[in-house]
Amino acid sequence: MGYPPRLAKLFRYDGTDFTLNLIPFGGFARMKGEDATDMSPGSFNAASRWARAGTLVAGPAMNALLAIVLFAASFMAGFPAVVGHPQVIGVEANSTAAAVGIKANDLILDLNGAPVRVSAIPDFKYDLLHKAQGNPSLARVTVLRDGKNVDLPLDHPVSQDELLKGVNFNPVLATEVTAVAKNSPAQQAGIQGGDFIYSVNDTIVSEDNPLNEVIKLHLGQQVKLTLLRGNQWLTMNVTPRINPPAGEGSLGVEIGPSSILATLPPLRALWEGVRSTGDYIMLVLQLPIMLLAGQIKPADAQLTGPVGIAQMVGGAVTATMDTGLWFPIWRLSAVLSAALAITNLLPLPALDGGRLLFILVEALRGRLVNPEREGMIHMVGFMLLIGLLVLVTVRDITTAQQGIDWISILGQ
Repeated sequence: MGYPPRLAKLFRYDGTDFTLNLIPFGGFARMKGEDATDMSPGSFNAASRWARAGTLVAGPAMNALLAIVLFAASFMAGFPAVVGHPQVIGVEANSTAAAVGIKANDLILDLNGAPVRVSAIPDFKYDLLHKAQGNPSLARVTVLRDGKNVDLPLDHPVSQDELLKGVNFNPVLATEVTAVAKNSPAQQAGIQGGDFIYSVNDTIVSEDNPLNEVIKLHLGQQVKLTLLRGNQWLTMNVTPRINPPAGEGSLGVEIGPSSILATLPPLRALWEGVRSTGDYIMLVLQLPIMLLAGQIKPADAQLTGPVGIAQMVGGAVTATMDTGLWFPIWRLSAVLSAALAITNLLPLPALDGGRLLFILVEALRGRLVNPEREGMIHMVGFMLLIGLLVLVTVRDITTAQQGIDWISILGQ
């Protein structure tokens, strides 16, 4: 238990010493022969190349597997699913929607006063954690038709699933304005936080036509934005800036997806756990390229040490206690596990990836690398990593860290 130096040897079992160590953070395991100069029988270095490589990969592989399970748990516990309203493309003749009077190009807003929301991601089905309850006595469906809200009466109770059966639609109104910069074109036009962007000129904002991509086509040109504020439709003229201030964007708005709490069944959650782990690992690998290309700011890709991680964990625990939702804890734990998996496989001395690199060199040369030289390289690498850890820890202590706003992510 803990990290060296050793305080006491507790006992020995099956050739393994169990010890109590001074630094009380987790625990560590040291195999016989990890020291590059130890080639005694049964030691790590005396094993075959495949055995050593398998041993080195096993740790990161378990971290990745744990990340998959934790991501899956976050999807089953209740996660913020991106949602929009259905814009009708077509209606089957004998469907409930056709009987109600819903037509192509209608935008379905609510059913008996409860918002009609669908997944903004095609073929991504989920169960709502809390279903919105409308007022059955209203007996109506509200749609946007030709720029006006139209109420369509119902002659019998209808559920959302029944209403949308036989309806082909695109999800829209999934882009929400979360903040507006001072003196920006958006502020001057009257755009406010909480507005939902529907269209730019005649282009409807959707997953296929995201707002930032549509705006890029009209820099320096006046465009007409149609947005929904509460139950009111507004049209505003705004001119996106060609050279906006850093961090503001051409309109001067921060946007985020409209979301609602949802859950996934176990098998689908497990698959999404695999995808999320893979996506995170790919993001980490792409970070250097993204930094060089200016796609992200250096401040957004800083390293975090034990102090910063402890602060993030504290924030996740607080959010879980405040909301009763386990999503923050499961999701942060999953990200940390995935980060450990990819970090340990980096080809740096003293890490598993560095030792794998020496095994690859050994395989290409057909003979062992000089054990003393390899041991010295790992020692220098270890000291450099410890120095980096100290620097990052000092920065985490002396600099105010921006935490994760779990409450906003969860829409609470």
